[in-house]
Amino acid sequence: MEEIIKIDYAGRELTISTGSIAKQANGSVVVRYADTVVLVTAVMDKKQSDRDFLPLIVNYQEMSYAAGKFPGGFFKREGKPSDREVLMSRLIDRPLRPLFPKGFNNEVQIIATVLSADQENDPAIMGILGASCALTISEIPFDGPLAGVKIGRKNGQFIINPSIADLEESDLDIVMTGTKDAIIMVEGSAKFITGDDLIEAIHFGHQNIMPLIDCQNRLREIIGKEKWVFEKTDEQAEIKAQIEQKIQNDISEALTLTSKAMRADRLNSIYNAITKEYPDVDEVLIKGCFEDTTRQIMRQQLISKGIRIDGRKSNEIRNITCEVGILPRTHGSALFTRGETQALAVTTIGTSEDEQKVESLHEGETFKTFMLHYNFPPFSVGEIAMLRGPSRREIGHGNLAERAISPVLPTKDEFPYTIRIVSEILESNGSSSMATVCSGCLSLMDAGVPIKDTVAGIAMGLVKEGEQEIILSDIIGDEDHMGDMDFKIAGTKTGITAVQMDIKVKGITKEIMSKAVAQAQSGITHILDIMHKTISKPRDSLSPYAPRIFTIRINPDRIRDVIGPGGKVIKGIIEQTGVKIDIEDSGVVNIASNDESSANEAIKIIKQLTKEVEVGDVYLGKVKKILDSGVIVDIMPNVDGFVHVSQLAEGYVKKASDVVKEREEILVKVIEVEPSGRIRLSRKALLNEKQDKKK
Repeated sequence: MEEIIKIDYAGRELTISTGSIAKQANGSVVVRYADTVVLVTAVMDKKQSDRDFLPLIVNYQEMSYAAGKFPGGFFKREGKPSDREVLMSRLIDRPLRPLFPKGFNNEVQIIATVLSADQENDPAIMGILGASCALTISEIPFDGPLAGVKIGRKNGQFIINPSIADLEESDLDIVMTGTKDAIIMVEGSAKFITGDDLIEAIHFGHQNIMPLIDCQNRLREIIGKEKWVFEKTDEQAEIKAQIEQKIQNDISEALTLTSKAMRADRLNSIYNAITKEYPDVDEVLIKGCFEDTTRQIMRQQLISKGIRIDGRKSNEIRNITCEVGILPRTHGSALFTRGETQALAVTTIGTSEDEQKVESLHEGETFKTFMLHYNFPPFSVGEIAMLRGPSRREIGHGNLAERAISPVLPTKDEFPYTIRIVSEILESNGSSSMATVCSGCLSLMDAGVPIKDTVAGIAMGLVKEGEQEIILSDIIGDEDHMGDMDFKIAGTKTGITAVQMDIKVKGITKEIMSKAVAQAQSGITHILDIMHKTISKPRDSLSPYAPRIFTIRINPDRIRDVIGPGGKVIKGIIEQTGVKIDIEDSGVVNIASNDESSANEAIKIIKQLTKEVEVGDVYLGKVKKILDSGVIVDIMPNVDGFVHVSQLAEGYVKKASDVVKEREEILVKVIEVEPSGRIRLSRKALLNEKQDKKK
């Protein structure tokens, strides 16, 4: 039996229905918001896995038919997930994880399928709602419901789930996810907003998810299944206590080692020793006990003594070094090292031919002129692994850094180039995505890209025990793993440009979040001061190995003259000069070349082809047609004028054919350009001028 919940939400009808389709899943719902429809299913394997983590799989997929389109490519079938689909899968995945019971390790799969897209309402937001609702009404153990909204701000007013048109005028684009009592995740970008504005936006979003949570609770009361009983058995409690007693002193000593490698080696030796001492005990149990003990000791030391693993104060940032221009033939390069995290960023400058075509159901077809790609090779953490395509994590980190830097880039009119940054993580011990922001910005300045300001990023952490909490600046990997919050903030000295926050506890107060943002902004200022000692502004010129783009404007009506029939003219110019030419419908012509003289030659040819005729101009034209009243003369490609018979020669001319012949070249002068565009020419005017000079 189908059950439907309907509400008016942010000016549009929202419907959640269940019970009519996909009934063999543990939970399934169809979420409709205006004309955007998303089917979300949740399925659990009742057999417990032997893994020591939650094997949650989230797949968000956009079907081309949802917008009445065919898939691109040769096979005309949806294939490998796009970057957007990967990012949206992560957006759904991250807030769900903290709400499964601790120790629960049954495999769970969430599939969100976009069935209809109106290209106004973001289907990914409906995917978050649908995933929570499908889990809430199912028998799968889940401490929800949760909900998510997108927040924008237009003309100083916050907007819930803004349309694409609204976002174009918004200085904020943030997704906030939470439960009734807590904020779980925040992610998005901004245009230099203040920390206070960010906190208010998050608070505004949290208030507005309450109707969505109420809908899920109502549906659970009507149709919710009895939850599968999950009991975390405390098997071998006595053995666990023994193991904890044996390892805690050694672990406490290991956590005083400031080097990540030394600390990891010592912890590994402690772990290997205890597994040998208890060969008959399940290694999963030993590993869980070991990690719990390590986490507890680290947190206790921090709360009781204020001691971080590497000996820093809570607001202290690791030592930072910056270098630029370290690669000889790249357009821009920078090496940013913060403690044991190191990012090499390389900037490449290209032309419009290098733009990336992006297709999505929500935004349609767009072209990206800025790309940031993040690579995380296994050697950066001292491991061995197969090199494959970018992981979901790599795509997510690259997108976060791209969002952080985008607001400071020049407009296309100011800088008509395509820009690509590649971040190679050479070492990693905490917040390599924020190191990417810093190195990426440095490499842009080294490349001579005229950015508006410098951006830096920092990762904040939190350890909360009862009423005590400590906010940590510039967290390392262990603090991220064992802490309660991972809060990444990027921005300039004047405002925030990107944010990503994941919470691992039930909730944090608005005051804690405000303190974390203020502490982060102080850290960003500190990092920017160090970056500016290396390079404080973009170089005055581009790399000699980068293409140069020269821009001219022509009358849009003359574009056809430059292109020619079948592209013959423009191909000839390119072949003759070796440049790249891009012509926009507005009449903007971009000529790209590494050789300035070649670009100038192409510009000269284009100007000649598109030169506007003015009174007084003289042309060597070719007689195209002889009429009784005069002759038509071609003065430029696709441009002709009329010479009246009285303007062909001195004295009386009875017939034009008495003076000129077809295909004959004659000098003519423009004596009038009529409002209609008709050009009047004179041959006699030049003959008179010649006679005057002789006198």
